Amino acid sequence: MLDEELDLNEGDEQDELFEHYNIVVDKGQEMVRIDKFLNDRLPKFSRNKIQEALKDGNVLIDGKAVKSNYKIRPNDTISIVMPFPKRNLEVVPEDIPLEIVYEDDDVVIINKQAGMVVHPGHGNYRGTVVNALMGRYTALPTSDAEAPRPGLVHRIDKNTSGLLIIARTEIALNSLSKQFFDHSIERKYNALVWGNLEADEGTITGHIGRSSRDRKVFECYPDGSVGKHAITHYKVLERFNYVTLVECKLETGRTHQIRVHFKHIGHPLFGDFEYGGDRILKGTTFAKYKQFVQNNLELLPRQALHAKVLGFVHPTTSEFMNFESELATDMQTVIERWRNYSAVDR
Repeated sequence: MLDEELDLNEGDEQDELFEHYNIVVDKGQEMVRIDKFLNDRLPKFSRNKIQEALKDGNVLIDGKAVKSNYKIRPNDTISIVMPFPKRNLEVVPEDIPLEIVYEDDDVVIINKQAGMVVHPGHGNYRGTVVNALMGRYTALPTSDAEAPRPGLVHRIDKNTSGLLIIARTEIALNSLSKQFFDHSIERKYNALVWGNLEADEGTITGHIGRSSRDRKVFECYPDGSVGKHAITHYKVLERFNYVTLVECKLETGRTHQIRVHFKHIGHPLFGDFEYGGDRILKGTTFAKYKQFVQNNLELLPRQALHAKVLGFVHPTTSEFMNFESELATDMQTVIERWRNYSAVDR
């Protein structure tokens, strides 16, 4: 059985299950109840749906959830998250090549390419890892009949590359899910982050939950007031003056965990457009340096994050298995460019 610990239902794919609206109230708007205002402004949604959104805390005024009796004021900024209509997600088998690292009768290990969505969701019903798996294997177990994700016990973000484990049997699905829940799965990522980290190794702790300002992204809440408990251990692998290559070991598996935690400590991942890493955050003001960074961002138009190591106990043999993958080519290229640049810069 899959537990919420895995956050399998969240992340890039989950964001596509919702429509996000931002409304700035006109200066001349009279004060009326927000439920009436939204009924007029969002006619595609029923009165009941709007009431449900208000009740669930999915309607915010200037970042704070409000109830249906709130009276809007001129210049209020309203943020609303509304679910798309439910759709029968029948997974269509597709002949899509996958990089298979290992497979047997129980498990499959793949090296996912950046840009590939893991499972179908709104806007991504085709071309996902799950579509490819269904095209390759005749039957895979699933833990959720309403949102079929055959074989999945965890996921990585669309624009993160690296290792992903798939269960081929019910026994394997249960065993691997329990290992994730017990934190006994070994997962290590390589990330290129902005700035020169002060310590050679450390631990980042802080709850992770959806941002009150932008419901498409997540934030770290160190006081534990929002979200779920999350722990990321890291150690520095290499320093390049203005960016640092780190190894991250996950103790928990929250949505966007590494990306959110490093942004929280002031070191966003290089190229991460959702968390502010896609612009110059450290370095010089020289035009040559600015062009160098821009070229790197074009070579790596995503967060510099790769799921490099995956270790687990095999569901039937009880043997501990460990897999390691090479960094994706785009990430390798940018790291080598930073390595050469920092050598000259010294």
